[in-house]
Amino acid sequence: MSHLSPLLVQSSGICAERGEGSWLYDEQGNRWLDFTSGIGVTSTGHCHPKVVAATQAQVAKLVHAQYATVTHPNMLSLTDRLYEHLPKGLDAIAFANSGSESVEAAIRLARQATGRTNLIAFRGGFHGRTLAAASLTTSTSKVRTGWQPLMAGVSIAPFPHAYRYGQDMDQCVTDCLNELDHIFTTECNPTDTAAMIIEPVQGEYGYYPASTAFMKGLRERCDKHGILLIADEIQAGFGRTGKFWSHEHFAAQPDMIITAKGLASGYPLSAIAASKEIMAQGYPGSQGGTYGANAVACAAALATLDVIEKEQLVSRADTLGQQLLTHLQGLQKQHDCIDEIRGMGLMLGLEIVSAPHTPDGERAGKLLKHCESNGMLMLRCGTHGQVVRWLPPLTVSEKEIEKAVALFDTALKET
Repeated sequence: MSHLSPLLVQSSGICAERGEGSWLYDEQGNRWLDFTSGIGVTSTGHCHPKVVAATQAQVAKLVHAQYATVTHPNMLSLTDRLYEHLPKGLDAIAFANSGSESVEAAIRLARQATGRTNLIAFRGGFHGRTLAAASLTTSTSKVRTGWQPLMAGVSIAPFPHAYRYGQDMDQCVTDCLNELDHIFTTECNPTDTAAMIIEPVQGEYGYYPASTAFMKGLRERCDKHGILLIADEIQAGFGRTGKFWSHEHFAAQPDMIITAKGLASGYPLSAIAASKEIMAQGYPGSQGGTYGANAVACAAALATLDVIEKEQLVSRADTLGQQLLTHLQGLQKQHDCIDEIRGMGLMLGLEIVSAPHTPDGERAGKLLKHCESNGMLMLRCGTHGQVVRWLPPLTVSEKEIEKAVALFDTALKET
């Protein structure tokens, strides 16, 4: 630890030696119920036997087949398998290693395909820490602080944070769309705008879902002005919200999808999907990388899809998410510090406050430390660290959910 960068600070004091299902273990055999899923990455749980078997078999055959040099069967099979889950018309896929990389690949493609420069992102969005991705990120200032100026050509439009604005959702959506039109008039002419990029369910800012009216409003404006709509599904995609893609809740199809996190059950892999027509308008050499579509990571992704499909994890996330929500609503009735519950499926956030609409990150931190001391690992997010995230693996059991709720209830009573 003495040689690890001091900037790489962990949210817990746990040194995990192994994982199994919904549990993490240290070298002494102590265990924690893991309701972080590696920030939504281990969607099939830790070391799912089918994922382990697939990756072990692949390691013995081929580890690295650089995909700008040769193809390999796993990559080709994965494009076909992903295509089965993509919206109609999105029939071309490009791979990278991380969410940030695929965000940058998506906006590069958007600019090249449209011949336009400007981009619109939405307040509270988190898209990554690399230069272009950070330029689109406004979930917290720490992602952007200390290395301005960032990429030019980005305008930030309001997202319908109805809780934050103290409005009902309908009025909030109306105001946000009106402000977007004002941005078109005052700073970001539609004829210069290549794309809008949005998390249909925001992650780091505090688990805010968009709405059907808002997403349809974006789709209408994109269609009217020839702007591409990019859905950042990095955290909310791959079944997390009870549908395979979170944008499916809102009946507005994007022109491009970005996926990572739950795609490969912990192996580094990300992808963008668009139509072949849009992909063909990118410049030669603009997509690629040394490790993208790694053979072992692709094997893990194929096994992940097998598990998701055969164990019906998408519908399961919807069902268990409703059960978890019911349990959390019960806690909310008993504890005034829970001001709001937001999210969808197995992606829920509790707004912890000291008084209505007064974020209390200190209390949220104490709650998580209490949970850690009693065998459960959780994460926070939000502008003040006041939102407690409920992000279990999609394979979590009903008993594990009940145990987690009971542990959190105890934490609420004792902190």
